[in-house]
Amino acid sequence: MRSGLIVAFIHHMEQRSTYLIIIAVLACTAGYLGFKVSQQGTTIEVQTEEINAGELERESLELDLQKLRFSYDTLQTENSLMMAEMSAQRSEIEGLIKKVKDRNYSVSKLKKEAETLRKIMQGYVVTIDSLNQANIALQQERDAMAQQVTEVTERNDALERKQGDMEEIIEAGRVLQAMDLNPMAIRVTSTGSQRETGRAKRAEMIKTCFTLLENRIAEKGERTMFLEVLDPNGQLMAPGDRAPVAMSGGVPASAARTLDYAGERMEACIFFTAAEPFVEGVYTVHLVDGDQRIATTDLILR
Repeated sequence: MRSGLIVAFIHHMEQRSTYLIIIAVLACTAGYLGFKVSQQGTTIEVQTEEINAGELERESLELDLQKLRFSYDTLQTENSLMMAEMSAQRSEIEGLIKKVKDRNYSVSKLKKEAETLRKIMQGYVVTIDSLNQANIALQQERDAMAQQVTEVTERNDALERKQGDMEEIIEAGRVLQAMDLNPMAIRVTSTGSQRETGRAKRAEMIKTCFTLLENRIAEKGERTMFLEVLDPNGQLMAPGDRAPVAMSGGVPASAARTLDYAGERMEACIFFTAAEPFVEGVYTVHLVDGDQRIATTDLILR
């Protein structure tokens, strides 16, 4: 009986040990599994953080590339070669942006390429600025030269005007000056002598005397002086005892006389015989040198 109790107790203890072992194994297994689950959760969290960080990095890179593209768009130059190069760089930036969006290229490589393009752009900025400064200097130089040309042109124009004025003054100075223009009506007596008359019916001709003043710059030698005699109606009177008289340019005159002018003061007279009888009224007499009227006076016939 006692031995049976001992056997039962021993069997009970063996079962209890087995249970304890099973429980210990289960506890270890559960602890291991819990550790692995915890470790896997940490790995997932780290991977999630890495993914989020990668997305932020790609978004930041895409924003940088868009800014870089905008910077290229703002560059302005008239150099056709540089424009072609910058167009190619913009195309490369577009390609990098597409790669960032497609996620088929490593961010580190994209960053390197973007940095290379940024340095190239900075070189363009420096070159364009230098070209602009050179263009400004050239423009200032052209403006200065244009101003000098304008000033020289204005001086030449002023000199030409002055020369023209001087030539006009000289030309005007060559025209003779006359004084004491004195027309008188003349009748011829039976003896051939001349008598002054104030009566239109007796007048047969008009004798006009004058004095030419000294003029050292006038042309010397033969010089033709003309008379224009206007009747009381203001009409030019034609000569009656000779062929029609014409001044320069074919302008008609009433009478003319060629003088030998030596540049010194001289006195002369011109005779005019009318084609029509004289009538009462006021006659106007012009003395003409070349095409300039140099003296004018009136003659009254009763």
